[in-house]
Amino acid sequence: MTETKLPTVVPMLAYENASAAIEFLTTAFGFTERFRFTDDDGRITHAELAHGDGTGQGVVMLVDFGNGYESPATHVRTCEAARRWMDTPYIVNGVFVQVGDVRAHFDRAKAGGAAMLSEVEDTGHGILYRAADPEGHRWMFSQLSA
Repeated sequence: MTETKLPTVVPMLAYENASAAIEFLTTAFGFTERFRFTDDDGRITHAELAHGDGTGQGVVMLVDFGNGYESPATHVRTCEAARRWMDTPYIVNGVFVQVGDVRAHFDRAKAGGAAMLSEVEDTGHGILYRAADPEGHRWMFSQLSA
């Protein structure tokens, strides 16, 4: 593997099924898989996905955490407090991503099966929408400034 430069801040997300998450994130949200490492059982021990062009590229790291980890979607089914946190469409411990055309990205995400938490809206500080992936991780996508 060749060494790749990383942004100064990189979100690291645990998943119950990182392979399925990678498939979803590449299809619905337009990420590109950079690489993945697996153990002898095929469990993903580390994966990196990129988003954007080479000058403004963002990265997110993923792992099949195991050890009894529950995704946000699983956790809200068993915890009243977590269910209340997720009642709002705002981002709770989520990932913010800038895209070139937020309306086209919204359509792609919706077609890809994302749980849409808000429509595309002009908030006065950006045009954006909010979505959740199948394991309940929350994402906010905002249009790049001109």
